[in-house]
Amino acid sequence: MITFPNAKINLGLNITEKRPDGYHNLETVFYPIPLEDALEITILNDSKQKFVLHQSGLEISGEPETNLVVKAYLLLEQEFQLPPVDIYLYKHIPSGAGLGGGSADAAFMLKLLNEKFNLHLADEKLEEYAAILGADCAFFIKNKPIFAEGIGNIFSPVDLSLKGYQLVLVKPDVFVSTRDAFSQIKPHYPDHSLKEIIKRPVSEWKNCMFNDFEESVFPQYPVIEEIKKELYSKGAIYAAMSGSGSSVFGLFSPEEKITKMDFEAAFCFQAELK
Repeated sequence: MITFPNAKINLGLNITEKRPDGYHNLETVFYPIPLEDALEITILNDSKQKFVLHQSGLEISGEPETNLVVKAYLLLEQEFQLPPVDIYLYKHIPSGAGLGGGSADAAFMLKLLNEKFNLHLADEKLEEYAAILGADCAFFIKNKPIFAEGIGNIFSPVDLSLKGYQLVLVKPDVFVSTRDAFSQIKPHYPDHSLKEIIKRPVSEWKNCMFNDFEESVFPQYPVIEEIKKELYSKGAIYAAMSGSGSSVFGLFSPEEKITKMDFEAAFCFQAELK
């Protein structure tokens, strides 16, 4: 049984306050995009091992036990005594890019196990399990645009469709430490909530929808800022860094038929949003 975990982008990201536990509260809009990994599981017969992880595609650092798809399997295996499995993970979503690739893999693993082994878990219960694995993992259970608050784990629906818009996503060959990005942040409440801003035409977002991490990340990694400027120079009506970086995306009008763009970057992706 196979599934295709997709990435997300952040439409706006405001760091509103530092919490007593050391984390930060934020507000953002998660939006799914058609950049996908591939994830497959089969039953591992006659094995003393609980799982075997087979990885291909983009390189993933760390031991198998630290991979979120494995953690997702072990979480449900402990609860439901699942049989041993072979896990095949092909990575196409780059890591350290602010695209939620690992979180998507974990959430889709939960959904895949739920279907294959007939666990009959409702989405709400799957979201509870996903939240154990990571703050934004639960978003990928329903995989629809949402407004996120708290540490990125409190969701409310939004009426938003970017269907037809052209997406250009660029990731340079740099890694942005989330910890370092947060260390330079000065929390503040925005003048207008993202819930209100996303109701405006996309053409107005440039002047009112911001990612607070850009202020701290751009001085450290000028190449990321240059990509954003280049996307605007190529005709994007809105461009921003996703999450804490290092990827940058541009939205182009549905009426504009864009050709393949060249960037001096490690990773480029273009698609029409559905």
